[in-house]
Amino acid sequence: MKISLLIVTHNRRNALCELLESIVRQTVQPFEIVVVNDAGERVDIIQELYPELPIRLIHLDENVQHVNARNIGVRELTGDVVMLSDDDDYFTPCHIERMSEALQDVDFVFSDAEIVSFEEKGATRYPVSRRLFAYTANIEDMRVFSTYVPSGSMYKRQLHEDIGYFDPAMHHYWDWDFFLRVSHHARVKRVPAASVIYAFFDGGGNQSSDLGETRKRYLDDLSQKHQLGDLPTANFAVLLEEPAMKKRESESKIVWDGSPMISRLAQPTEGVEQQ
Repeated sequence: MKISLLIVTHNRRNALCELLESIVRQTVQPFEIVVVNDAGERVDIIQELYPELPIRLIHLDENVQHVNARNIGVRELTGDVVMLSDDDDYFTPCHIERMSEALQDVDFVFSDAEIVSFEEKGATRYPVSRRLFAYTANIEDMRVFSTYVPSGSMYKRQLHEDIGYFDPAMHHYWDWDFFLRVSHHARVKRVPAASVIYAFFDGGGNQSSDLGETRKRYLDDLSQKHQLGDLPTANFAVLLEEPAMKKRESESKIVWDGSPMISRLAQPTEGVEQQ
């Protein structure tokens, strides 16, 4: 199994280095790491900081937005398994090993996560709150409210040959759309371990916290594409407190000790302090 990890980044160098730090600590390493820089600040330093990682950088001269950037990156992958990650999330040490084992008898796997609020000090983000994000993955439930976290998910690359690439027209909901398309054509498995550290409540930086008219239009487009009916548009945190979502809460293995991920970018100035 040759695992190709795809990361799209845009002006999040510090967080990107934390992600790479979490990959160095994995018990199973990816075959290749393709980082697509969507016309953001240069991140060549990551190859100097992490020379042992098989990083290939693709610098885009024009900002093409995150979905198109992912499609550019997917077409460059050479492994037979694709792993996705946002540039501001990271993984606990055994994540890749656990996911690759789960993929043996299916086509697509995704894991539970911990949603974390961070406070940034220097080049390191320190967790200030955490919340388990673990829910049942029945397809009918997923048609009402998606609990698929793309970061850390893994799937057979052949799926792109079967169903195509990510749909830029879905924009905010590209991941939900992709999950629904995959679920119609392939074997999907949820892995009940919260081994993805998902940066969400971080002061509005995450696009999933945006509830503007544009976002509602994309949601309507998703609903029309998949015949989902009238979907809820309340704030994400509010929706998680709804009775229907409470019923979907599921047990999961907690694997994160709550420590910050101190990258090599931060270690020269912060490493001693954290001993």
